[in-house]
Amino acid sequence: MAVLKIAKMGHPVLRAVADPVVDPTDSEIHRLVADMIDTMRDAPGIGLAAPQVHVPLRIVVFYVPSERTAERTGEGAGADEGEDDSADNAADNAADNAGDNSGVGLTVLINPEIEPLGDDVNEAVEGCLSLPQMAGRVPRYTHIRYRAQTLDGSTIERNASGFHARVVQHECDHLDGILYPMRMENLGSFGYTEELAKGFGSDTPDKHTANDYDDEYDGPDE
Repeated sequence: MAVLKIAKMGHPVLRAVADPVVDPTDSEIHRLVADMIDTMRDAPGIGLAAPQVHVPLRIVVFYVPSERTAERTGEGAGADEGEDDSADNAADNAADNAGDNSGVGLTVLINPEIEPLGDDVNEAVEGCLSLPQMAGRVPRYTHIRYRAQTLDGSTIERNASGFHARVVQHECDHLDGILYPMRMENLGSFGYTEELAKGFGSDTPDKHTANDYDDEYDGPDE
């Protein structure tokens, strides 16, 4: 396992549509996922997409800290942090029930697809490891359903709300060459986190949002 170099905004790999993974069980894919998790944790962030480490494949890793589900939405999904989170076991370690405040355990999504559940949209602060020290207010669907393959080739499907839904949407945008400023409706809220913190008040960017709420984790970003 290794910590990989993170691509910054402007690099062509971040503007391209990533390729589907043909075989999620391939050892090279497992090695890449393990390196992505190491890189996310080292950053630190709460999510990371393969294009952010210069690999144009449709792979995302993320987790949602328990304090984030409680703080942002009052609900959560998944397992507690601290379980065995090796690449081979990551998908098994993340539970898929919603309705508690335990957060979402380390999750690997391969070839993910997102379906909005309704038209409700919420605007909140996001940051990204590929845009260091920057943040902005981004509208996202409040409720989504997502499905993806896992490292053993099986399929997972989950409903997500609030911050969980935001993280997944942010990370999956990377797979289509979209960075969060491209989703913003008001670039007046986009800037350096040190300066924006003076005006965001209770929604001040912190190490989760600013470093990558992504792009977005206190370990393996948004």
